[in-house]
Amino acid sequence: MLEDRSYMRADPHRPRWSATVILMVVVIVCFALQQIADTYVKGGGRWISDHLALSTGGLKRWELWQLIAFQFLHVGLLHIICNLLGLWFFGRFVEDRLGTTTFLKLYFLSGVAGGVLQSGLGGLFPGYFGTIPTYGASAGVCGLFAAFALMEPHAEVRVMGVIPVKAKQLLWISGGIAGFFTLVPSDSGYAHAAHLGGFLAAIGFMRWDTARIPLRWNLLQGRQRKRQLVQTAAQFSRWRGPRNASTPELPPGEFISREVDPILDKISAHGIHSLTPEERKVLEAARARMAKR
Repeated sequence: MLEDRSYMRADPHRPRWSATVILMVVVIVCFALQQIADTYVKGGGRWISDHLALSTGGLKRWELWQLIAFQFLHVGLLHIICNLLGLWFFGRFVEDRLGTTTFLKLYFLSGVAGGVLQSGLGGLFPGYFGTIPTYGASAGVCGLFAAFALMEPHAEVRVMGVIPVKAKQLLWISGGIAGFFTLVPSDSGYAHAAHLGGFLAAIGFMRWDTARIPLRWNLLQGRQRKRQLVQTAAQFSRWRGPRNASTPELPPGEFISREVDPILDKISAHGIHSLTPEERKVLEAARARMAKR
């Protein structure tokens, strides 16, 4: 389960104020100021909607700061709570795995890409996408979830806190919903194009940076691709050195997750030449097991 994983537990050596926590605090403060301005400042809510929330008209006026500002605004309590939960559960993992700088690049790139797609479609199809301004951190959170799903595809995510779904399956479902309502824009209450832009930007970012960020899942590859990787690497191991030791006998699923996946991640990150003789023997054992199946 998601909460059982190491990155979801408290780490005494981790700084208390991570970028994820700081982002959450800033989002909460901005939401509070937004509510105060809307309630007590004459025309405050209208000014925020016209100049800080994302709109096609605002970008036509070259108010480009809207691409960042809209990510800190929300339309209601439920809206901000959902995005804060996404930041909390996925942001901590992504920041821990990628580092603070890359985490922030990924987050804001996803948000800006979502905003560009949403407002761009608003310019092309104003009757469907340009009717109301866009608010929220959802595009950035979608990007964080996409990065999480690429790195931990088999992690269990509980939808609405109840329904267990694997991360990769939830990414396909969420992306499919966003894509469908972008092509069929009949649900005007949600910025589906912004969500889709966040997903796509994060996937592109992660695929582009795979030389440094080991991924456990490719959207276009599955079990057959993993089999091919193991066989190719194992053949290389045979050519490079003798096999004179055996690996521990583990159940097939546990053997793959504990022994083979980390080696494939290492190959993705550093190349096959980085493997030790023992790691090559593990791959040869995995190839032999797969040949029997």
